[in-house]
Amino acid sequence: MTTRSPATASAPVTVTWAGANARRLARQHLHPDAAATASPFTAPGEAVAAMLGAHAQVLSAAELSVGLRGDGLTRTDVRTALWTDRTLVKTFGPRGTVHLLPAADLPLWTGALSAVPTGPNPFPKDARMTPDQVEAVVAAVGDALTGAELTIDELSDEVVARTGPWAGDLVMPGFRAMWPRWRQVLHLAGHRGALAYAPNRGRKATYTNPGCTPLPGPGALAALIERYLYAYGPATPAHFARWLAAPKRWAAERFAALAASGTIEEVTLAEDGPAWVVAGDADFPDAPVRGVRLLPYFDAFTIASWPRERLFPGAAWERALAGGQAGNFPVLLGDGVVAGVWHQRRSGRRIAVTVEPLKPLSGARLRDLAEQVERVAAIMEGTAELTVGPVTVGPHA
Repeated sequence: MTTRSPATASAPVTVTWAGANARRLARQHLHPDAAATASPFTAPGEAVAAMLGAHAQVLSAAELSVGLRGDGLTRTDVRTALWTDRTLVKTFGPRGTVHLLPAADLPLWTGALSAVPTGPNPFPKDARMTPDQVEAVVAAVGDALTGAELTIDELSDEVVARTGPWAGDLVMPGFRAMWPRWRQVLHLAGHRGALAYAPNRGRKATYTNPGCTPLPGPGALAALIERYLYAYGPATPAHFARWLAAPKRWAAERFAALAASGTIEEVTLAEDGPAWVVAGDADFPDAPVRGVRLLPYFDAFTIASWPRERLFPGAAWERALAGGQAGNFPVLLGDGVVAGVWHQRRSGRRIAVTVEPLKPLSGARLRDLAEQVERVAAIMEGTAELTVGPVTVGPHA
């Protein structure tokens, strides 16, 4: 373990990136060595809490992210937690993107997200809303969705009726259409705890009011930073700002306040310089990661782990990222770093998985990979068929 010796008690601990990466994997139950992790997650909410939200723009990818961190969890368990037990909530999370979040943590999340400063308004001047209009729309959304499950069109009618015709002006560029003005704050209503997804009505998404009262912003933000550092530390304020889509200077100020209070402490990433962990949480494994894992689209681990160039070394940077953005490709992890990409095609219960490694795999790695594919199929409640494709070394291979 990486520890501080008595002779250097006042100096920051030095942590290798390999040690940091191994601990992140272990804390999310993604470490190939089961002995490196604690007791397995047996409920979807536990897994989602550990990864700080599962990206759910593609719900099947979120189901797989959750299942891969659990013990025997399947997509049905995730759906039951979401729509029946209501221990998970589908709403707008970090970066304004759709996530699954633990229902028990929703007051913390909404308190923290509501307190994140917004950046420059990206919309044309004639499409923007005044601060008073924003508040009126958020209030209207919460009121309309209380005790109801509405499609986006039904919600739009209710918002316009409660605010005024200006809210319905078609000034927002959308998918092959123009959307009403009020839609630009849809995610903000989620961050304020006034909106969450409800079960689909046929092919149409519906929304409801989750009845959440956000916690006070300062305390919620401090708690979220601690959770982020526990899951993905050591990390810098810039890393946190990228993950949350927040201003870097603002994030640095939040870290400085927590450092002054003794809540977080500085360590040194051997390859990259100063970073932060939760105070007293500076022990890291020495053993390197060995083995393979498969992660789906927009898995939280690939998005939140920094420095990104170390998780996507060499050819992985070109093959498994889109302009430096993580998540656009499902990835193969080999010895803890991205070592290829994969894709799947489902037909009934049959799930055909094709893995494209960046380097040839040994016989032992191929056997491990076959086990991982079987696990993916079990989570998605299907039967697996593995094909190892040609070795790929670039974005056009």
